[in-house]
Amino acid sequence: MRGCSYHTIDPKGRIIVPVRFRDSIAASGTDSLMISRMDQCLVAYTLPEWQKIENRILSLVEKSEAMRRFRRVFIGGAFECPCDRQGRILIPPSLRQYAVLDKEIVMVGVLDHFEIWSRENWDQENLTMDADMKKEDVRNEIARLGL
Repeated sequence: MRGCSYHTIDPKGRIIVPVRFRDSIAASGTDSLMISRMDQCLVAYTLPEWQKIENRILSLVEKSEAMRRFRRVFIGGAFECPCDRQGRILIPPSLRQYAVLDKEIVMVGVLDHFEIWSRENWDQENLTMDADMKKEDVRNEIARLGL
């Protein structure tokens, strides 16, 4: 999944999933997504990808307080959200509140998942990235990718 597109969330909390993302969902053999929260946005994974995440979390040797807290919030706060016949998903109220999803949203493909941002938070994320690009260590990290 890749690309970025601007959408709206309806008053009931439903969003239309772009076709390019729906194709990935269908290819996974299901019509549902697992959605959780991170970095002031929502992260949406196909069920097989979500299962990989859960397996990695379960296999962690590190049982620090921070990792227990992360697991509690990330896994405990996740919802399975099925796509309806119109290609929409209903975002639960607690996730809408966390990501401040009101009207304008941005959906961003990030390879193995996509993110759902409020337009305001997405604009701020872009400003933060622009500022980070001026830092030498960030530029060096990106250069290691060959870019």
